Amino acid sequence: MSISAEPLIYGAIFVAVLFLVEGLYLTVFGKSISLNSRVNRRLEMLQGGTRREEVLETLRKEMDQHMRSRSIPLYSLLADKAQKAALAFTPNQLILVMAALSLMAFIGLSVATDTGPVVRLVTAVAMGVGGVYFWVNSKAKKRLALIEEQLPDAIELMVRSLRVGHPFSSALSVVSKEIKDPLATEFGVIADESAYGRDVGEALKHMAERLDMQDLRFLAVSVTIQQQSGGNLAEILAGLARVIRARFRLFRRVKAITAEAQWSGKFLSGFPIVALIAINLLDPTYYDPVMDHPWFVPACFVVGIFLVANMLVMRALVNIKV
Repeated sequence: MSISAEPLIYGAIFVAVLFLVEGLYLTVFGKSISLNSRVNRRLEMLQGGTRREEVLETLRKEMDQHMRSRSIPLYSLLADKAQKAALAFTPNQLILVMAALSLMAFIGLSVATDTGPVVRLVTAVAMGVGGVYFWVNSKAKKRLALIEEQLPDAIELMVRSLRVGHPFSSALSVVSKEIKDPLATEFGVIADESAYGRDVGEALKHMAERLDMQDLRFLAVSVTIQQQSGGNLAEILAGLARVIRARFRLFRRVKAITAEAQWSGKFLSGFPIVALIAINLLDPTYYDPVMDHPWFVPACFVVGIFLVANMLVMRALVNIKV
């Protein structure tokens, strides 16, 4: 009995693509930019001797560069995720990375498999683009989760600063120095923009839209309303911090309750694929008697559609908004 190793080769090449893009990112931009190190990147740049306006210009360029490149056909798939991840890779560099990884995957498939050139080319491009998208998406999710977790503490620090008499711009500066990244650099940019004359409410609104976070929108609206109508901003922010913490606890509770359903959906969607791979590995000729049947290919499409529909339905059932 001959066992085909091609599915394992495809998986190994895809994993290698993920490791390559992560290693390239850390090699080019240094370990300090990684989310795994909770340093304050903005303060590191300032302590390294870079002028404040140069730091602001660099960080703003990194934060907004991806949204300005949505018009690029292929890059439009990555723009939103790359923006939320605040990648230091420029759009052109990411496109070059996707092309280089696709080329390396094509070479690996050519050496390790006997598939046709068209199949290898399509698979290599899918691995290069898909691997970068998967990597960028994981970076974005991790960064947004850290920001959501840090935000209540940052707002409470603003409240304490306001209650001792500091203006709001100074409260933002205190937050940018006392907490860790990624939120420290975000608030540091807002503090610098405020020092150079930009409206704080407008800067907060821009950050909320760029990160697409509801809690940041609440913060921006609170500050804007207080600027226009007056009132005790410390009390407003204290109430906002309590609301965000309550929403965060409720979200965690909902996530725990729906965890079983989420994993059930993943299992029901993934088990047929795993079973198909296992059958092909153990008995490559298992489907040979029916492959020439006229209904074989349509049946495969129907099964694929049902699998995708199962994933979408299960995701919709457990995607509870908090």
